[in-house]
Amino acid sequence: MVQLTRLFVISRILFMGFLISGAAIAETSPIESAIAPSTVMDAAADDIVAQTIQASLAPLKTAFPPLLTSKRHRRVDVSRLVMDFYTHRAYRAAWTNDSDVAQLIKSLNDTQADGLNPADFHIDEIVRTQPSVQTLTVTPEQRAAFDIATTHTFIAALLQLRRGKVDPSRLDNHWNFDGNGVDPREDVNAFFIALDHHDVASAFAQAPPQAAVYVGLRQALAQLRGIRDRGGWPKVAVDHSLKPGMDEPAVAQLRARMVAAGFLDPRLIRGTKYDGAVTAAVKKYQTEQYLGADGVAGATTLAALNVPVDARIDQVRVNLERARWLLYKLQGTFVIVDIAGYKVAMYRDGKPIWRSRVQVGKAARNTPIFQAQITYITFNPTWTVPPTILKEDVLPKIQANPGYLAANRMRVLDREGNVLDPSSVDWSNARGLTLRQDSGPDSSLGQVVIRFPNDYAIYLHDTPHRELFAKTVRATSSGCIRVENPLQLVELLFNDPVKWNSAGIQKQLANGKTENIMLPVKVPVLLAYWTVDLESDGRVAFKPDVYGYDAPVLQALNRPSPVPALDLRAATGSVVAVRPDL
Repeated sequence: MVQLTRLFVISRILFMGFLISGAAIAETSPIESAIAPSTVMDAAADDIVAQTIQASLAPLKTAFPPLLTSKRHRRVDVSRLVMDFYTHRAYRAAWTNDSDVAQLIKSLNDTQADGLNPADFHIDEIVRTQPSVQTLTVTPEQRAAFDIATTHTFIAALLQLRRGKVDPSRLDNHWNFDGNGVDPREDVNAFFIALDHHDVASAFAQAPPQAAVYVGLRQALAQLRGIRDRGGWPKVAVDHSLKPGMDEPAVAQLRARMVAAGFLDPRLIRGTKYDGAVTAAVKKYQTEQYLGADGVAGATTLAALNVPVDARIDQVRVNLERARWLLYKLQGTFVIVDIAGYKVAMYRDGKPIWRSRVQVGKAARNTPIFQAQITYITFNPTWTVPPTILKEDVLPKIQANPGYLAANRMRVLDREGNVLDPSSVDWSNARGLTLRQDSGPDSSLGQVVIRFPNDYAIYLHDTPHRELFAKTVRATSSGCIRVENPLQLVELLFNDPVKWNSAGIQKQLANGKTENIMLPVKVPVLLAYWTVDLESDGRVAFKPDVYGYDAPVLQALNRPSPVPALDLRAATGSVVAVRPDL
């Protein structure tokens, strides 16, 4: 018998940190929270396969430091979960039931419905090796290797469905979404319990987010794949704009495309006239797809119409992955900013109670993705001009127009906070100066600022630039979020209909004082980024990827997953199950 010293190279796929503890019993014991070391049982003396599993995993027991719950977003190594899974079941083999393996194989193949890649899980290797493991001639080493590799695949696939395949913190150093209020140990225990009860399929059914938006995205993915399998949607092959009133062959292509997208009655598919029905269909398409709704099929609209269906499939896959990152956070009361959708919503008890349009950071000064806690409101705020805006925007205006400061009610302050006469400043070398704009409804921050302390000096605020809310693309700010109806949000945040109703807020504003008022209860705020929406009728709306964030997520999503490969070698009784790559 060949002694196996190491079956698996430690994977670097990380998952949410949690404490490992508990006592081994007949079934897999729950992983419980404890600071003390785990109490576990060794493999039974009469269970050779269990003893082999224990020996195979022994090197991993010293390879990992104790796991502590992290306050920041962090992932736990899948191989560590495999080790803890077996230590809590006295190293007994888990995959001795043919039905369990059959359920696993089907469930792994079905992960494609969630936009994942079944090839990541080496399904063919499980199918090929399982019959050999059931024979009388198989060695304990081979049974152990098959069991460990299958468990690794089981856990890795479920964690991808539950929290996503890609580690978002590797793509964005601003990422700070943690698992507060959501214990990932419950997920792991649920997976193990399902396996103990020979109900692998239910573990996979319950692993993905159950929210309606996620279910809708899965359905949209299936529909788009159906369109692809039928040859894709019609292309509008024209090199010029199509406008209402035109009569030409290209309009017939536009009609077919509008029918395929569900915006035009199929009975109107024939014809070359750009009539009222076509105009209305194009306007509706433009509105839902975040394009200027003028009814003209111009260059931007035609480009969107002609995006290949495979690209839209990938866009949905990317947003399914984003949903897996975040949907577990969307509980209770919270505010969420949809950066790519230029909108904000407040939820109470997990249901939307308010929505508004917003303006977000332009591409060169993008709004970061992060979470924080709304703690207070600033009424009648002053505005201290940030250094970047001062250098790139304001100083050139002052140099071009000496009256700019007075017109915008801005004061000049030195390092000690003393107010200076603007005429005494050398604006070609304006160092060590601060510009502060007085409060007022026409100031840059408007009447209120909604504060959530963070490392990026980002906040929600009112704005005098209300005309920009009429634009379809509203990436117009320098990073902060301008809200169309901020006073409504302030009222909801206070949640005090006696003191902080609409009249109370207006009374506070009327005194003209710049004042910070703490909220009675902190409210979580999430700044998130999705490039796909679901309309009320289930139709998919694709948003422009204004910050270019989709491509890195897709690249990481398509990268092969480091699930160990399995190779049983009956002649020697040895097993190799390693994948050192990421």
